[in-house]
Amino acid sequence: MAGVDQPGFKGRNSLMASELSYRRKPSSVSEMQQKKFSHLERKAYKRKLREEKLLAEMRKQKVIRKEKEEKERAEKEQRELKERCGRPYTVAIALPGSILDNAQSLELRAYLAGQVARAAAVFNIDEIVVFDENYNAKQDVTEFSGLKRSDRGNTQLFHILQYLECPQYLRKAFFPYHKDLVHAGLLNPLDIPHHLRETDVSDYREGVTLDKPVKSGKGAYANVGLKKDVVLNMSVPPGQRVTVKLAEQVTEKKNLNGVVVSPNEPRETAGLYWGYTVRLASSLSQVFKACPHPGGYDLTIGTSEKGKDVEQVDLPRFNHAIIVFGGLKGLEASVEADDKMQTDDPSEIFQHYVNVCPKQGSRTIRTEEALLIAMSTLSPKIKSAHTSTDNSKGQPS
Repeated sequence: MAGVDQPGFKGRNSLMASELSYRRKPSSVSEMQQKKFSHLERKAYKRKLREEKLLAEMRKQKVIRKEKEEKERAEKEQRELKERCGRPYTVAIALPGSILDNAQSLELRAYLAGQVARAAAVFNIDEIVVFDENYNAKQDVTEFSGLKRSDRGNTQLFHILQYLECPQYLRKAFFPYHKDLVHAGLLNPLDIPHHLRETDVSDYREGVTLDKPVKSGKGAYANVGLKKDVVLNMSVPPGQRVTVKLAEQVTEKKNLNGVVVSPNEPRETAGLYWGYTVRLASSLSQVFKACPHPGGYDLTIGTSEKGKDVEQVDLPRFNHAIIVFGGLKGLEASVEADDKMQTDDPSEIFQHYVNVCPKQGSRTIRTEEALLIAMSTLSPKIKSAHTSTDNSKGQPS
C-alpha cells in the first residue's frame, strides 16, 4: 500500500537516514566537492571537523593548564622550602695573613692556616677575607703558579684556605704544585657538606668541566666525583669549577644529567653550608670597598680588647655581615697603616666594636683563638637576629 513501508523496501525516512550516514566518508573537502556529496553530508562532515577541532583544542588547553599548575605548584614548594630551610644571609670574616709570620716553622704555619679553615667551616662562614695589615699595595697575589715563591703570610694563608675548601676529587684539577701547599695534605679535613664521597647522595655537587667533545646543541661534560660524568645544560669552557644540581637519573644511561646553578643556591634553597670563598685585600679599607655584594656589608663588627662587652650587644637583622679580626698588634695597627682611612680610631669604622673575651687571663689572645671565641659568642646572636623576625613582614631577607 502507498505510504506503508514494506519488508525489504526502503521508505523516505530510511533513505534520509542513509543520506546522513557516514558510509561514504570523504578524506578532504576537495574530495567531497568532486564526488558531489549531498548538502546534508557536507554539513555533517563540516560539523564533525569542527567538533574534532574543538576537542583537540580542549585537550591542548587541558595539557597547558596541567603544566601551568604543576609549574606553579613546584615554584610554590620551592619558595616554601627556601623560606623554611634556606639561609638568605651571609657571614664573612676578615683577618690579616701576617698571623702566619709568628709561627716558628713551615709546618706550624700550615697548621695555623688549617685552624682558621676549620673554625670557618664549623661556624658556617661564607667568605674569608685575608688583608695586609701593613698595606703593601705593590704585592701581586692574584696568580697561583708553581713558579712563585712563598715568602708572605698573606699568600700562603690564601692558598691553603682555598685548597682545604676545595673537594678532594677536584684538587688535582685546580692546584698545581706550590711551596705554600707542601704541608697542606697533612692538615685536618674540613668535611663540609660539599666534600662528598662517591657513595654519598646529594642533589648538589661541585664539579669541574672536562675537555671532551660534545654533540651539537649539547652542554659540556663535568666530573662531579661520581663514576659517571655529568652532561650539563649549558656550554662551559673546560677547567671551570661549577655547582651542579643533578636531575632525576636513569640508571641505564651512560652519563648523568645536571643543571649549572649558582654556588649560593644550596645555601639559599636547602640551607646547606656550601663552603667559603677566599678573597685577598691589599689593606683594611679594601676589605669593605671590594665587597662582592652589591649593597656592601650592612653589618660590620670589629673585635678588640678595647671594645664593648659583646654580651651587651644586640645585633639587628642583616643581609651580609662581616667580622674583622686584628693581627699581632690588633686592629689599631691596621687602621694606622692604611692611609685611606679617615680616622685612627677603629671604633668609628665598625657598627659594633666588641670585646669577645672580657677579663681575659692572658695578656694577648691569638687571632685563631679570638676567631673561635668570637664566633662561639656571636653565632647565637646572629641566628636570633633572623629567627626572632622570621614572621615579620617588610624586613630584608
